[in-house]
Amino acid sequence: MKSFQAFRLDTANQCLWRGPERVAIPPKPYDMLRYLVENAGRLVTQDELLQKLWPETYVNPELIRKYILDIRKILGDRPDKPEFIETVTKRGYRFIASVVDEDAITPTRPAAIEDGVRMETIRSGPEGATRKRNLWKLVLTPVLAVVVAAAIGRELRVARTGRTVLSSNETSIAVLPFADMSPGKDQEYFSDGLAEQLIHELAKKPGIKVVGRSSSFQFKGKNEDLRAVGRKLGVADVLEGSVRRDGNHLRISAELIKADDGFQLWSQTYDREIKDIFAVQDEIARSTSEALQPKLLSNNGQAVPSTVRSANPEAYQAYLQANYFMARGQSKEDLEKALAYSDAAIEFDDKYAPAWALRASVQNGMAEVGLTNVTEGFRRARGDAERAIAIDPSSVSAYMALATAQIDCDWNWDAAGTSLSKAADLEPGNAEVFRMRSYLSRVLGNLDQAIKFQERAIALEPLRADFHKTLGYLLYVVGRYNEAQAELQKALDLNPHTALVHLTLGKILIAEGKPQQAIVEVEREPLEWGKLTGQVVAYHALGREQDSDSASAGLIAKYGVDGSYQIAQTYASRKQPEESFQWLEKAYAVRDAGLPDIKTDPWFKSLHYDPRYTALLKKMHLPT
Repeated sequence: MKSFQAFRLDTANQCLWRGPERVAIPPKPYDMLRYLVENAGRLVTQDELLQKLWPETYVNPELIRKYILDIRKILGDRPDKPEFIETVTKRGYRFIASVVDEDAITPTRPAAIEDGVRMETIRSGPEGATRKRNLWKLVLTPVLAVVVAAAIGRELRVARTGRTVLSSNETSIAVLPFADMSPGKDQEYFSDGLAEQLIHELAKKPGIKVVGRSSSFQFKGKNEDLRAVGRKLGVADVLEGSVRRDGNHLRISAELIKADDGFQLWSQTYDREIKDIFAVQDEIARSTSEALQPKLLSNNGQAVPSTVRSANPEAYQAYLQANYFMARGQSKEDLEKALAYSDAAIEFDDKYAPAWALRASVQNGMAEVGLTNVTEGFRRARGDAERAIAIDPSSVSAYMALATAQIDCDWNWDAAGTSLSKAADLEPGNAEVFRMRSYLSRVLGNLDQAIKFQERAIALEPLRADFHKTLGYLLYVVGRYNEAQAELQKALDLNPHTALVHLTLGKILIAEGKPQQAIVEVEREPLEWGKLTGQVVAYHALGREQDSDSASAGLIAKYGVDGSYQIAQTYASRKQPEESFQWLEKAYAVRDAGLPDIKTDPWFKSLHYDPRYTALLKKMHLPT
């Protein structure tokens, strides 16, 4: 145990303490801090750090400066007035705080400061990172090549040495949000675009599990130990990095790290001008392929091919901006900005497939939340998606956008199935594809398949509360109540405010003949229409018809336009078929988003033998 000021470095257990509290520190920064502390007072050069910490691996020296920044942030140290780590210009680093070896009870004092001038480390902001989807063809191919080669190469090394072959989760990767290190801290959309496109491109590789964006991005801005990250996400490797943009100049750093021990498999830093971004991509792909077993990157030994890219930098940046706002949520302001930037990208380059696909997704989103006419909005989305596919038949995002319109508006289940199958073939590790295939299977009544698809989506997105909520609902529908309750509790553990979880728990309790407990559960539902829906049925199950009617009147008064499906549900559950069919017709007329669930919804079982039910299924092109 070595102590310095308020900190204790537990070398036996490899952890850092500040007083009674354990301090989160990633494995490699810990190793570097430990080496500096063990050599307190002595100048440690960059070459020495590289030799001691990465004896058999090439590492760009830029990574040392990044880790020093991380350590300073953890210790609360300042480069201009250091209390712990002094930078000696062009020479290295010195740990200057007094260190006490508690095991030997012998204090170690730093030597006198040498003649070197203190140098401020690169001024770059806190590690941040951000959101958004596709298209980061920037440093994408080279980094992707390295990740795939490292994963496959490690398997081959194990096979050659005769040790146990790696289990399936050994070839698993999480791409953490790339930090925006730009001077103005205004390039989140740019750094996010890189990380997200890496996720999508890696998901195209069969045999490699790639954690989805929603789960990996939950570690954004958190200085969490990579071992904990790997454990929570169920992955063997973690890819992280940073983007620094100053005007037209870019500096992109990336590193691939083993989650269990912090060993760095690969790292590189690229300095480029943004105008050269796509031409430089091929250069980086060649250099990384030469370094990391190019024959393993594909069947013919060639670098991984990129999708259609724009030669127009303005189109590319407008696309990234649109992506950024699309990811922020479904508010009117964000969707309108996403649409405006998508339009701008297409104006700059009308042959840019990702921009057309993104605009289709925006149009879908606006139609879904009622910002545009439903029929017209989905029609435009369908047209944009088809245009993207005509330009680039390998566009996964375009097939997803097309499937969304086919499901939500057209109720063209066969066409949606074809679109999703194509997306799955192109990107077999895409969690959203599994989610949508699960929903389509559920709509068509293939519940066992729906559950399997949703479980595969969760394997790729283990930290998404809504994914666990959906699986819980599916398990409720098939009558596996204990499993459903466990899955719904996982959703609440991840996000206590997840909508519709308490409603589904209430439905389970009603099905189990526990209406009094169901009332208590339903009262916890944060979504008002969900609470009212549950109250109608739970009070009816208790025989409190006046309370049930009161809740029903409230549901109709507040949600008579947008909640026609839910109102029909409550009437069906109370065995009032005439009223239920009246509201089902209203739901059909407005293309209510809940209506496709009618075939599998347990609350509609009382209508199954009514010919009007079969007629409605036929109108919706559902199997009868």
